[in-house]
Amino acid sequence: MDMNDVKNRGLVMLGCGKMGSAMLQGWLGQGLPAASTWILDPHPSDWVQGLVAEGLHLNTDLPEEPAIVLIAVKPQMMEEALPVLTPLGNGKTLFISVAAGKSLAFYEQALGGNTPIIRAMPNTPAAILRGITALVGNGNTGDTELALAESLLQAVGQTVRLENEAQIDAVTGVSGSGPAYVFLMIEALAAAGVEQGLPADMAMQLAKATVSGAGQLAETADEDPAQLRVNVTSPQGTTAAALEVLMDPETGLTPLMKRAVAASSDRSKELSK
Repeated sequence: MDMNDVKNRGLVMLGCGKMGSAMLQGWLGQGLPAASTWILDPHPSDWVQGLVAEGLHLNTDLPEEPAIVLIAVKPQMMEEALPVLTPLGNGKTLFISVAAGKSLAFYEQALGGNTPIIRAMPNTPAAILRGITALVGNGNTGDTELALAESLLQAVGQTVRLENEAQIDAVTGVSGSGPAYVFLMIEALAAAGVEQGLPADMAMQLAKATVSGAGQLAETADEDPAQLRVNVTSPQGTTAAALEVLMDPETGLTPLMKRAVAASSDRSKELSK
């Protein structure tokens, strides 16, 4: 199965909100014809409605054996929305779910035990094609299916393959919920700048550019983040003074981050029960 297969047999999206739209935009940019796409969404955005003119099928009958069904509805709408797709289960259609908290077993129960299913956990920077998505497949998927899912999801950023489904809770804690931690870091850094006498808008500009620039540097540099940190820390200097506070083994950033990621992972486990 490859991209041509998807063009010929079609791609079905159950739900096309922000995440779904970001992905679809990436795929259309890579040459997926609008006419090869079916969307089921009770409240489609103006952008999605505009694609109907280009041949996109919106809330119409589905093809009999599409190459891929992408499940991108909110978990609480799943029970209601999923039965529409049951006829496509147990066949050659590959299901990819980006919905949080729904296990592979849940989909097997709803769609049939022979259905090839991949669970994916993307994150919101996918909207600017800078996301990272973790994937894991059930027993009916092999390397071909995972490779196809990866090539689709790489339209919105990077991908990683998990060894087992249990790791998805940890991924939720790190990259799924992680963008919010970074946004909070920016807020906190700006607020601290105001506290030291900077105007609010300037402090915010400095904080955003610093976090974004450091992130970019960490992604592109050959050294690892620990080495980058050492490189910018002169002994007894200003950075060292700040890091002494942040690296305190009891009250510093590391133990705090461990607790935060654990809380998100634990909540992810609870939701999938």
